Amino acid sequence: MKALIRERYPWVWFSVSATTRSPRPDEIPGFHYHYYDRAQFEKLAEQGEFLEFAQYANNLYGTPRAPIVKRLNEGLPAVMEADLQGARQVRKAMPEAQLVFLAPPSWEELVRRLTGRGTEDAETIKRRLELAREELAAESEFDRTVVNVSVEGATEELVSLLSSPAEPSTACPASN
Repeated sequence: MKALIRERYPWVWFSVSATTRSPRPDEIPGFHYHYYDRAQFEKLAEQGEFLEFAQYANNLYGTPRAPIVKRLNEGLPAVMEADLQGARQVRKAMPEAQLVFLAPPSWEELVRRLTGRGTEDAETIKRRLELAREELAAESEFDRTVVNVSVEGATEELVSLLSSPAEPSTACPASN
């Protein structure tokens, strides 16, 4: 969805997350992620420089606060991606943010999409589905829900949320 939004709506600004993992060969520092060693990341986290952060697969990931605040202060929308834990942190740190839940059309379709990719083993799929149940149960914590029936339709709906509010907002889709 992010790639499609960038292609069709180049005016939409996405925050660039930070991580302690090493860059992959095709990743561009500052575009895909800001890369830090663990000590640097932890220091920034202690200083409150992240809007949200978490550990995943032995690496730290977070959303730098300053670029989002700058965009919002300029009256422009800012879009960030976060999981449920991150969205909850954003809600606490920035209660005025508009949180958008990206939902599958049905549980059956989510299972079909995850298993149909053929990129993950059965144990990984099982863990992802368990996490998805927790995320789906938290949908009411979000301000809006976009149902991802098609990438094109979900993209259009998410972008419409950015251009319609009277005041700036941070759209924070959960990852389903």
